Amino acid sequence: MHDELGPIFTLVTPAGNEVTVADPEAAHAVLARRKDFIKPAAMYEQLNVFGRNLNTVEGEDWQRHRRLTAPSFNEKTSSLVWDEAGRQARDMAASWSQQGTDGTKETTADTATLALHVLTCAGFGASYSFNEGVRKVAPGHEMTYRDSLSLCLGNIITFAIIPKRYLSFSFMPKKLQRLGQAVREFQQYMDEMLARERSSATTTTDQSRTANLMSALVRASDEASQPKDLGQDSKRGLTDEEIFGNIFAYNLAGHETTANTVAAALVLLAAQPKYQDWVRKEIKETQAATKGDYEAMFPRLQRCLAVMYETLRLYGSIVFIPRAASHEPQTVHAPDGKEILIPPSTAVNINVQALHTDPKTWGFDTLSWRPDRWFTPSSKEQHRPSAQTFFAPPQGSFIPWADGPRVCPGQKFAQV
Repeated sequence: MHDELGPIFTLVTPAGNEVTVADPEAAHAVLARRKDFIKPAAMYEQLNVFGRNLNTVEGEDWQRHRRLTAPSFNEKTSSLVWDEAGRQARDMAASWSQQGTDGTKETTADTATLALHVLTCAGFGASYSFNEGVRKVAPGHEMTYRDSLSLCLGNIITFAIIPKRYLSFSFMPKKLQRLGQAVREFQQYMDEMLARERSSATTTTDQSRTANLMSALVRASDEASQPKDLGQDSKRGLTDEEIFGNIFAYNLAGHETTANTVAAALVLLAAQPKYQDWVRKEIKETQAATKGDYEAMFPRLQRCLAVMYETLRLYGSIVFIPRAASHEPQTVHAPDGKEILIPPSTAVNINVQALHTDPKTWGFDTLSWRPDRWFTPSSKEQHRPSAQTFFAPPQGSFIPWADGPRVCPGQKFAQV
């Protein structure tokens, strides 16, 4: 469609006009100007099922949420993710190897388990075994943490149609009543985890507390609510409901996206053994040199990063990034230099898939999965991982985590 209508075009409908953008510079400009192009609130309302969060607020509320949630994604958390992801991956590989030559038919389900266990560890400091883990029902519950979270994540659209308080009514279909049970169970799990975290905060020092997202959110919120000096007004922290909302948003943003990316990458690597060897060589070299230490090893895994980037480029979870012009007319510049005037409240959709497959950026084989496209040889020794320079695409041309001030704060978290 963009080949015929150009990188920016307007779709005229009875419900209103929609501007679709597939030009890197214009896309970057739209995403960078968060006050001029805002998130359409109605589209994100269902994400408030457990509380308002960074994805659903605007203005000063967004600044407050960003200020308090961004520190959660720090190097301590990344190190925790590194260790837990490695343990879960080793357990998953061992489980697969036990199945013999027939292999596994549960790749997606198993990567979903891996992602969920890593998120649970990073979110709440709770570590589980890959083969059992959160499949066990905790005391005082009727549903596992895994099942309650999975049901909530898989029915996010339902929350936009049916308020959660109606889901448990006896006249509702059994499927919706079970969803209502999942909401109650997941809320109870979060209540218990928050209570444990607040109890831990009063009995342990900051140095001995687990570096997980829940503890970081509670600590940042509590610190913000306390006056720094005598007579100084305290700033507003996060309410418990907002902490729950952000924890759910972390899970929503990181669970299926991570699981599907890992599953797709594994299938693609299996289909192209030459890239398996290419990645294995890097891993063996860096493992030998760093002994698996996060700070030393992670920055050197450039080929692994290229596999993830190339998978996200072609098979990422985000198809469009929706925005809307604010209450004032806005302008963007087309590639030909013309200025495009966008009326107030007009929908603006950033076409991520078109940006990720534009031949002008990615070459004639743009639809081919080729991780080595992410490298520019910097010397004649191209066979050595250290002899290549990572390709930096133009601004706005690769945005799996969005762009601008509202870029996903968990980008590094997902990469680790």
